[in-house]
Amino acid sequence: MKHLFTFFILLSFFTVDANAQKKPRLSPMDSVSTEIRGGKTIKIVYSRPTLRERALKDIITFGEVWRTGANEATTFETDSDLTIEGKRLPAGKYSLYTIPAKTQTTVIFNKNWDQWGTKYDEDFDALRIKVPTRQAKRSTEQLTIDIRKNGTVSIDWEKMQINFKVK
Repeated sequence: MKHLFTFFILLSFFTVDANAQKKPRLSPMDSVSTEIRGGKTIKIVYSRPTLRERALKDIITFGEVWRTGANEATTFETDSDLTIEGKRLPAGKYSLYTIPAKTQTTVIFNKNWDQWGTKYDEDFDALRIKVPTRQAKRSTEQLTIDIRKNGTVSIDWEKMQINFKVK
């Protein structure tokens, strides 16, 4: 009985020690939440990858679906029906994907939000919009998503800037 008790005590130390060794993610989680005009709330939760001396074209493939972040799917949640670039999006929670290209980016709101970001399925798309891909003056090292009070959502990474208007 003594040996069994000692075994479990030692095992508990190894378990605590193993859990203490976890390293932070290279792409940490972040979120942004804003109440836009009209009292509508938007919340975006995403992982923030960093360039780390790489070019954006070496990380994402232009013309292909990108999870717009890293790790788990980026989520876009709203408590109210919205109009995004003139198209209706019902209240709810969505995954946010993009198809970046040099001059125009497709922004995708997908109903399948509780998943790893690489498991995109077009059959669950709730809305797709096309917006200009802008060239920023300064480079952004870490992916940054922002929601302004006027309803502009901005996705910035390296010199790529994607903006869309939410009402």
